[in-house]
Amino acid sequence: MARISLLLITAVLAACTTLAPEYQRPALPVAASYPGSTDAAAAAPIGWREFFIDPRLQELIEQALANNRDLRVAALNIERARAIYQIQRADLFPSVDATVSGTHQRLPADLSRSGRAETTHEYSATVGFSSYELDFFGRVRSLTDQALEIFLATGEARRSSQVTLVSEVASAYLTYAADQERLDLARDTLASQQASFALTRRRFELGVASELDLRQAQTSVESARFDVARFTSLLAQDRNALALLVGAPIDDALLPDAPVAEVTALREIPAGLPADLLQQRPDIIQAEHLLKGANANIGAARAAFFPSITLTGAVGTASAGLSDLFKSGSGAWAFLPQISLPIFDAGRRDANLKVSETERDMAVAQYEKAIQSAFREVADALAERGTLSERLGAQEALTEATAQSYRLSQARFQRGVDSYLAVLDSQRSYYSAQQNLISTRLTRLTNQVTLYKVLGGGWVERSAQAQATPRP
Repeated sequence: MARISLLLITAVLAACTTLAPEYQRPALPVAASYPGSTDAAAAAPIGWREFFIDPRLQELIEQALANNRDLRVAALNIERARAIYQIQRADLFPSVDATVSGTHQRLPADLSRSGRAETTHEYSATVGFSSYELDFFGRVRSLTDQALEIFLATGEARRSSQVTLVSEVASAYLTYAADQERLDLARDTLASQQASFALTRRRFELGVASELDLRQAQTSVESARFDVARFTSLLAQDRNALALLVGAPIDDALLPDAPVAEVTALREIPAGLPADLLQQRPDIIQAEHLLKGANANIGAARAAFFPSITLTGAVGTASAGLSDLFKSGSGAWAFLPQISLPIFDAGRRDANLKVSETERDMAVAQYEKAIQSAFREVADALAERGTLSERLGAQEALTEATAQSYRLSQARFQRGVDSYLAVLDSQRSYYSAQQNLISTRLTRLTNQVTLYKVLGGGWVERSAQAQATPRP
């Protein structure tokens, strides 16, 4: 047993090394900085509570993190990956079992050595292990490392899901505020157009206005009525979408009650952003863990070319009578070492190694593609951000100009200078400009949410990450 213990200790020490190739992180397949970003100073990490500063939005995000079913599935995937890792890791150690058995056998006379029928009894109580592989070449260790990397990748997948969920809740919240403002605008427009239609109808009855003016005023009323119905439906759909993300019914007190321009929900993001921030995105960290797992699998494929040594051993007592099982002199032991030498397998091991190397190369390509896709997402968001202030200023000026045009056309119509068609055109232009202004303001806010998301959720929420990082 002392020799067996020495062999086990040697096996454990040998399992600390593997035949896996040394891992080297691939170089970033993108530029060192984003287009238009010149300041390479490191951006401070911002957690979601610091970035989304609206108390109502914070409460909705809290509820979503607690109740969202997709996030719950992602958390359960972590538990599953942890259990799989623990199963694989258990192969590094012998499985020790205690066994108590009894055997009763009757031999007929023609099979008995004495020529008479015999009944034999055998009892045993042993402690031992079976088929424990001495991991001299790191096969089991490599498979364990692969399972660990998959487990860590699953943890990053959950964090990526959380970042996406937070950004989706924020976007849905802002969209609700914008559609509520659009609905209010449509209702105000409907009320205004109804009053104008009533006035035009009175003028028509008095013979001052033509039937064409009356019908044109009516079309404006019906158009506004249509928009009221449309935005009422959109607002209900926005609430349903928000409820799905939150995973529970939405309290009216948590819904935005101000125009989107007055929703102080977001904190500004610094302008200078180095491209290596991408390596902190959860989905890229996930891709790198999968790459490390594929790299470790090569070690297991290489180890298959070397001899496999397994041990089976047991120690205990045995006797022909149950009452003598633990008496002096009943000790028994067994030790069965086995070595398996690969000789011929028709190229199976070579093909398996080729598969593992190809999977590693595929993982490298997927890791690089993840970085390139992330770089584009950030670059696109920054490109849009660069023009949003100018677009917003232009739209505000356009809205003011169309408002003045609408007021002037109304005055000219009331004085009989222009027909109602000019009023109708000006009103439509003004209404369209107001709607576009709301959309531009929403775009500006959702662009900030998008930047928060594509940069990894506040450039790794370090305090939240420390709590959420899964442990084996």
